[in-house]
Amino acid sequence: MRFLTCCLMSTAALIPATAQAVKLKPLIDTRLRYESVDQAGFAKDADAITARARLGVEAVQGPFSFLVEAESSFAIKESYFSGVNRKTTYPTVADPENVELNRIQVQYKGIPGTVVTAGRQRINLDDQRFVGSVGWRQNEQTFDAVRIEYSGVKNLKIDLAYSWSDRTIWGVDGGKRGFVNRPQAINGDNIFANASYKTPYGTLTGFFYRIDEDEAVVALQRNSSNSFGARFAGSRALSKAIKWSYTLSYARQQDNGTNPLDYSADYFLAEGGLDIAAFKLGAGVEQLGGDASVTTKATGAAFAGGFAFQTPFATLHKFQGWADKFLTTPAAGITDYYGSAGYGLKKVGPFDTITATAVYHRYTSDVGSIVYGDEINLQLVAKVKKYTFTAKYADYQRKGIASFAGDADSKKFWLSVDWVF
Repeated sequence: MRFLTCCLMSTAALIPATAQAVKLKPLIDTRLRYESVDQAGFAKDADAITARARLGVEAVQGPFSFLVEAESSFAIKESYFSGVNRKTTYPTVADPENVELNRIQVQYKGIPGTVVTAGRQRINLDDQRFVGSVGWRQNEQTFDAVRIEYSGVKNLKIDLAYSWSDRTIWGVDGGKRGFVNRPQAINGDNIFANASYKTPYGTLTGFFYRIDEDEAVVALQRNSSNSFGARFAGSRALSKAIKWSYTLSYARQQDNGTNPLDYSADYFLAEGGLDIAAFKLGAGVEQLGGDASVTTKATGAAFAGGFAFQTPFATLHKFQGWADKFLTTPAAGITDYYGSAGYGLKKVGPFDTITATAVYHRYTSDVGSIVYGDEINLQLVAKVKKYTFTAKYADYQRKGIASFAGDADSKKFWLSVDWVF
């Protein structure tokens, strides 16, 4: 009801006092993808051929705009467990079939330096570690929210959003067939507050993210938290051909609202990179801490196994390897040591750009000195006009005994083509 009321009130504001021409912009975003998964413990490999289309239109009249976009995903070959279908004998490919309203929003830009957006919308903050649209999956994550972005002071940007519903990647079948921990939407009272200031050396950002998931499912309630911290990211030219980039981030997380656990944990990221002509080199460490002294609020008793720093609204595929083994942080936390190398070319045959990337990860726990495993990621991306062709591979090799649910040797391979208008 809040969502419908918000949209109706905002749409009424689109009727200006003076007639102005309405500019229409079509929105088309399509993808065809093959994904295979070879995971230890499954007799069958997953083979998924899926297609996705987002079709919409944006109407702009003066300082107002109205955007509506539908999203449809379907399986051409459904030999995989989508997360909400019943094909649990296959490994997971989290691309369920779906038809839904992806975005419907009203935006106002009539106040200098200010953008107000209301309705179902895409929200990507910083590197999407805490809030993102999960663009890698076929079904996008969007939010029913009101958002205010202010940049009226030089070098300063303030970004505030209140969201009452997270529209997940699980689509219209989410929550059905007994998969209650994967609903189509998760209601709650969420606040995303982000303030950044540009300096000559980089951008300093302070943030506060409040997640309060108002759902009966305990696994979802455990995501309710307050996270506050800071991030500094920038780059410096060392010569005409060499550029150095760097990122530091720290956050503290505590339980909040409906969370039945009493815990606290830290987040830390340090990353650096060198661009040397067409070569890119990078290395970093990211840690999502674990808390071994967790208690339950109801009884005060110790919670067996502990609990760790979680980022349920993140674009998780961007972090800790493309095999997606750590979408939920293990109870003992995780430390990811990684290094990357890449090379890019322009104007190669019919292609505008071709980029090759290789990444190595070593995963250990924050608590208990566990070595989870190693992972190798390889990617080749070629772009020509509105087309993007991608070949991608991930190989995760577990070390020792299984340390968390789904901890198994896994190999994944993707071929995809995107066309965006």
